[in-house]
Amino acid sequence: MKITDIRIRLVTKDDSKLKAVASFTIDDVFVVHDVKVIEGSNGLFIQMPSRKDPNGEYRDIVHPLNTPTREQISSEILAAYDKEKNNA
Repeated sequence: MKITDIRIRLVTKDDSKLKAVASFTIDDVFVVHDVKVIEGSNGLFIQMPSRKDPNGEYRDIVHPLNTPTREQISSEILAAYDKEKNNA
């Protein structure tokens, strides 16, 4: 799997833990929108797109099936976020 494009939309609210919303493309054929970049107590992390179920719990709509893939997606999105933030 190769991530062929990442787009970052910075969030400008100073008091928000949400820092950006990202979209990424896999192998130039599949795109995932609404990945959140969030500032947590241990630094930045990504949250995959989710929706609220009838019980009020949030469930991922799309997500990686293994740790190496999650780490690859996370590191590439966070690197793109850093680059976009530094260019802003």
